[in-house]
Amino acid sequence: MSSGLFALLDDVAALAKVAAATLDDAATQATKASAKAAGIVIDDAAVTPRYAVGFAAERELPIIWKIALGSLRNKLIFLLPAALALSLVAPWAITPLLMAGGAYLCFEGFEKVYELVVPHAHHDETGGEDGSGPLDAKQLEEEKIAGAIKTDFILSAEIMAITLSTVTASSYWMQAVVLAAVGLGMTALVYGVVALIVKADDAGVALARRSFPPFRLLGLGLVRVMPPFLKLLSAVGTAAMLWVGGGIIIHGLASYGFAGIEHVIHEVAIVAGRAWPALSGTLEWLTAAAAAAVAGLAVGGLCLVGMHVLVRPMLKAWRSRGAKAAAAEAKRH
Repeated sequence: MSSGLFALLDDVAALAKVAAATLDDAATQATKASAKAAGIVIDDAAVTPRYAVGFAAERELPIIWKIALGSLRNKLIFLLPAALALSLVAPWAITPLLMAGGAYLCFEGFEKVYELVVPHAHHDETGGEDGSGPLDAKQLEEEKIAGAIKTDFILSAEIMAITLSTVTASSYWMQAVVLAAVGLGMTALVYGVVALIVKADDAGVALARRSFPPFRLLGLGLVRVMPPFLKLLSAVGTAAMLWVGGGIIIHGLASYGFAGIEHVIHEVAIVAGRAWPALSGTLEWLTAAAAAAVAGLAVGGLCLVGMHVLVRPMLKAWRSRGAKAAAAEAKRH
């Protein structure tokens, strides 16, 4: 009887070890995937605060919360099942989809750089999308939240695609666990940081009003530091988009047999590392990231040209054809 009990306890202990190893493996893979998606996370954290700008201080955190819930819905309800289905049905499509997402990141990054070099007029954000006139505060808030969730969908799709590409050799359930872990972790990280950024100036103002000199100095420092910090974060986000997007394109080309660019970057990075052996690892990484960002800038420029030369004229012609057909149909009746 006692031997049977000890055998049962031994089996339970073995199962516990297997479960712990599985969870540890999932955590390790989730961490690796999160590191690869770091560039997108930085950009997400840089972009999102602007959706809460211009509202009363008491509305900032509720807006961030609603966007965070929308981001979770994007990742867990729409993108996670789609990623798992893709892994089962068409795993060959992961790389081209990842490259398409990388091209989008390059396009967005190039647009931001182009905007710095050649500034152009911004649209008035106080009117409705249909040009129906100014919106009240509630409508404007809802429109901002909807726009933020749409933007998040693209960035979340890229995060989930990068994550899926790192766990394709794992079991189906391991893929599901890692995707869910990355989705939850990234959302908590991004919107936690965004909440801190958005409320930092309010905290600074509150501290600046304190009579205790160290608190007052800290508050004044926060108020002065936040505007340049947001600009720096935006610049880092743009660089990260180009670096991540360019890296995805280069690695994707290598997987299809066009490994020349990747090999050249690797060799240049090694040479850069030898210039200062004490910092060889850092220099190699910086060189490779810079080269990937340059490649991303080139890809983004090509995408922008393609948008203006091919896509937009085609869309314009299609809409014009549709409008003419609708007008002809109206005349018949």
